[in-house]
Amino acid sequence: MSETTHDSAVAMSAPPSPDDGLTPAELARKYGLEVSGARVGLKEYVQQLWGRRHFILAFSQAKLTAQYSQAKLGQLWQVATPLLNAAVYFFIFGLLLGGRGGMENDQYIPFLVTGVFVFTFTQSSTLAGVRAISGNLGLVRALHFPRASLPISFSLQQLQQLLFSMIVLVVLLLGFGHFPDFAWLLVIPILALQFVFNTGVAMVMARLGSKTPDLAQLMPFVLRTWMYASGVMFPLEHMLRKAGAHSWVADLMLANPAAVYMDLMRFALIDGYTYDHLPHHVWALALGWALLAGIGGFVYFWKAEEQYGRG
Repeated sequence: MSETTHDSAVAMSAPPSPDDGLTPAELARKYGLEVSGARVGLKEYVQQLWGRRHFILAFSQAKLTAQYSQAKLGQLWQVATPLLNAAVYFFIFGLLLGGRGGMENDQYIPFLVTGVFVFTFTQSSTLAGVRAISGNLGLVRALHFPRASLPISFSLQQLQQLLFSMIVLVVLLLGFGHFPDFAWLLVIPILALQFVFNTGVAMVMARLGSKTPDLAQLMPFVLRTWMYASGVMFPLEHMLRKAGAHSWVADLMLANPAAVYMDLMRFALIDGYTYDHLPHHVWALALGWALLAGIGGFVYFWKAEEQYGRG
């Protein structure tokens, strides 16, 4: 008997399988099989993220170190870049266009530098979020981990960069006669709220950017518009009043999150920047924006967890 005939006889004599006739989905349910990379429940997802907290921190620090590794000045560019931007804005808005709203240099320069540093924190987190998934496809496809680790780590990287910049900001404040007081302690809750807001925005942009890579080319224009509408280089309320804007337009622009966090930071650090310069219910706005972006952005990102890195 040939080998082929023997195999056929064995196959014909094999008893029927209890799984005969079951569809793939029914087989998966019967044996407890799950789709690789399937989205887990929200509570379990949070637990997975907490379990990856060391990876998130290490990844953010590695990205921060590598960011300027090819430049001769290295990490100094973390501070030099926003300072150079502030110098350009001072020349254009502070000297040429008269956009300082009557403030002297000892008030306007700290006002400007604080605004540039705080807005850069949000701007950089947003831009990093756009590329969080699309720029790390090799990592996403090679390893199984909660994908929210990436936008969170990029936001954490920008927070660390801001903290380096804050050292220079403190020196500048002291040089212009703004000395520490109890209000400086407000920096901690302000940065915490802004970090939550930035992380939520980064997650939203990460999901959008994972499907639309061209978004990375569009976002600089959107962010530049946001910067001009937030009063980074000039006192926003003064310019709105000068332009004769309707009260509801002024309230809407003053309540935008970038302006809220900048105004709070200026209030905490700069002498003479009082509650009169802040929008109504400013702390409620800061908390509300953080919760809306943080929770909403996290859930929005988690909803598409199993789609990242595919297609």
